[in-house]
Amino acid sequence: MDAFSKTIITAVDQVKEAVVKIDVFRRVKGKLVKAGAGSGFIFSSDGYAFTNSHVIHQAEKIQVTLLGGDEVNAELIGEDPDSDLAIIKVFGDQTAFARLGNSEALQIGQLVIAVGNPLGFQQSVTAGVVSGLGRTIRTKTGMLIDNVIQSDVSLNPGNSGGPLTDYQGLVVGVNTAIIQGAQGLSLSIDINKAKSIADQLIRNGRVFRARLGLMLQVITLNPKMQRHYGLKQGKGLFIVRIDKNSPGSRSQLKEGDIIIDFNNKPVASLFELFQELSHESILTMVDISVIRHTERLYFPIFPERKAA
Repeated sequence: MDAFSKTIITAVDQVKEAVVKIDVFRRVKGKLVKAGAGSGFIFSSDGYAFTNSHVIHQAEKIQVTLLGGDEVNAELIGEDPDSDLAIIKVFGDQTAFARLGNSEALQIGQLVIAVGNPLGFQQSVTAGVVSGLGRTIRTKTGMLIDNVIQSDVSLNPGNSGGPLTDYQGLVVGVNTAIIQGAQGLSLSIDINKAKSIADQLIRNGRVFRARLGLMLQVITLNPKMQRHYGLKQGKGLFIVRIDKNSPGSRSQLKEGDIIIDFNNKPVASLFELFQELSHESILTMVDISVIRHTERLYFPIFPERKAA
């Protein structure tokens, strides 16, 4: 067997027992009927599992099918539609769980593998490479999801909520969507952000998030610029778009600015910015520093609570 195939098989072996098929039921005329399906994966020894919010939203019953075919019930712990993430608790004697990796270590061109249940076919595997990192996307509902991993891994209906792994079988993302009308462009929520959201959902049943109204892209800073301003980080957040009637639109920020500091801290990734916006204490005037052309500028900005 060739080395490439062995790599994929070994990675899948590390995660496959933790991947589950999720069936959702809703009540119609007094009877529970199947209303949808998706994927998920258990990430803790006590049965907590990731899936997508859109998979389990408004479910009245959640049923999980394990690798061996056993069907067990699960309950919703909490969901965050803004990131399309949800946490469920799987009941039963299932002990296998996936190991979570570090999505900040991902590189463009790196091998990634998706495991899920597309179109109801359990434990389907597809592989590809990372084709983009640090993206902000706007979903069909109009919400912005930050720090999305873009890959050419083939995803289909039913893959939603399944794991995206590296060559070691460590989960680096939660699969969420394909880009309609595009060939080979699939999206996954980076696992570092997912872990932070899971912690809030398990502890509080909800996620606090402030918003700036900015569509951002992580870019590499020009080395000369980096040396000139004495920046330790090699990356910044490029402002692609500023939403109307948002904190960003009420500030002096402009599209094309590169954010390098927020709240007096350097930010080189969308996850670092997300962490700053995950505390209620951020709902006050905050200093933001940007590079505009070759000039470093400092502005105030007032983050606002994101509507539930």
